[in-house]
Amino acid sequence: MQEEASIYFISKNDIRTKDLVENYIYPNNELNYYWSNDFSCDFYIELAQLGFISISSPNENEIILLSEIQHEYSVLDFKNLHISKKVQKLLNKNTYTFKINQDYEKVIEILESYHKNSWCTKEYKKLLYELITYQHESIDFTLNCFEVYEEKILMACEIGYTIGKTYTSLSGYSNKKYNNYGTLQLVVLAKYLDNNGYHFWNLGHAMMAYKEKLGAIIHSREDFLKRWKKSI
Repeated sequence: MQEEASIYFISKNDIRTKDLVENYIYPNNELNYYWSNDFSCDFYIELAQLGFISISSPNENEIILLSEIQHEYSVLDFKNLHISKKVQKLLNKNTYTFKINQDYEKVIEILESYHKNSWCTKEYKKLLYELITYQHESIDFTLNCFEVYEEKILMACEIGYTIGKTYTSLSGYSNKKYNNYGTLQLVVLAKYLDNNGYHFWNLGHAMMAYKEKLGAIIHSREDFLKRWKKSI
C-alpha cells in the first residue's frame, strides 16, 4: 500500500491478502480511512464484508472512494430497541405503509437532494444503481431501501445493505413537516430485521444521539469485528 496525505491507498489485491487485513489493517488503531479510485461493485462489496463503510469524496481533480474501518461502531441489538410513547402512538394508529426494496431510484434521488453537498457523488450514485441488481460470486450482499408512507406521502426512507445476517445503514431521510416519522421508520425497520432473523443492525458512526435513543450500544472495532465475522 502507498501512503497519500496520511490516508493509505488500498486496492482489491490488498484486501484479498488476508494477512494484510488481519495483521495490519484491523489491529492498527492509528488508521481508519483508506482511499481508492476503484468504484467497481466487487471492490465495494468485498470492503463491506471486511467491515469497511465506504463513501465518496472529492480529492483535488478526482472523486475517490473513501473507505473507513471505524474505531467504534454503533450497534443495535433488537432486544434493546427503545420505542418512545410518541412513536408507539404511530404504531398503534397503523395508518402507515412500510415498503421494502420497492423504489430504489426514488430513495437514491431524494437522499441526494436532501443531503446537500453530500458524499453521494455521481460516481457513488452510479455505483449504487449498479449494486441494485449485482450479485457477487461468493458474498451474500444485497443493497436495500426502506420507505415509510402515510397515504401517498413519503415520510421517511433509508438505504443500506445486508451481508449475511447483518444490516448496515448508509443514509436516511425524514420529512421535516411531520414529527416522529423518521424514528418510526427506524423502529419498523428494526422490527422487520428482528423478525427476519438478522443478528444485529450496524448503524455506523457512534457519535449521533438518535442511535443511542433507539437503543444502540457503542462497540470498539475489535469487539465489533468479532461479532461481525460470526454473522456475515
